[in-house]
Amino acid sequence: MKQTKETKIIDANNRVLGRVASEVAMSLMGKTKPTFERNTYSGIPVKVINASKINITPKKLAEMYHTRYSGIPGGLRVMSGTYTVEKKGLKELIKLAIYQMLPDNKLRRSMMKNLTIQD
Repeated sequence: MKQTKETKIIDANNRVLGRVASEVAMSLMGKTKPTFERNTYSGIPVKVINASKINITPKKLAEMYHTRYSGIPGGLRVMSGTYTVEKKGLKELIKLAIYQMLPDNKLRRSMMKNLTIQD
């Protein structure tokens, strides 16, 4: 018999980006459960709601940055937080923050598949 996992819903309304991202990352890793195992995916699916109402100042957006690398020499792109918000929205900024908080191993992709973000 197939087990259905319960989804944890996190409301990002008027909350700071880093606090929401760390709470989501802990749930995705499974560290909030007593059955935590480091070598297998033991987390729960997480749904973030009200992502567009997150509390972030324009000054913080301007000094925040992330990188993209195309794979060719000289292909490193450094983008500011304001650029990301105007092109892809606050959902992408939350996703990038959570992605960087997860462990850099083979389980990261399966953890990110269990994340849904809504405006």
